[in-house]
Amino acid sequence: MRRRAFIALFLGLLPHHGRAAPLFADLRAGRAALLMRHAHAPGTGDPPGFRLDDCTTQRTLSPHGRAQARAWGEALRAMGLARATVLSSAWCRCRETAELLGLGPVAHHSALDRFGSASADTAERTTILRGLLRDWREGALVLVTHQGNITALTGLMPAQGEAVVVRTGNSAGEVIATIDPPPV
Repeated sequence: MRRRAFIALFLGLLPHHGRAAPLFADLRAGRAALLMRHAHAPGTGDPPGFRLDDCTTQRTLSPHGRAQARAWGEALRAMGLARATVLSSAWCRCRETAELLGLGPVAHHSALDRFGSASADTAERTTILRGLLRDWREGALVLVTHQGNITALTGLMPAQGEAVVVRTGNSAGEVIATIDPPPV
């Protein structure tokens, strides 16, 4: 009963862009990708002197964020997305979110890394990300990244744990739907 209610709640979070079944069929087939902002990690940015190779120096997921990431994985599997290619930023909060989804091995992709305020860096990463989406033909794709990357690609400002479903192929990056984090 709880699982069924959870799925119903998750479906209720989908926008009015159509029904969930075609959306998830597009995700499974690789005609769309799930672009997710990392789960809840209290604060903003990273502490001065943080290091990518040491999670204790970074802003990391809270217990709520870990539960949120696991709930995302459960919801996606319930919708028929059992396996995916999962790419992540190198930051610990993104990697941990990606791993807790439980959809498959997680690989790093530099276009998903957090970028500085330099507009050239933003433009270059967005171009690389759009190219990845344009050329994608391999089935389900889940990308776990930071708000700035999602905003640069889509113009949207997702909350922590929120996802944006975007087109792949010729319409790479076009927003199909936004999905709020599943309840935990």
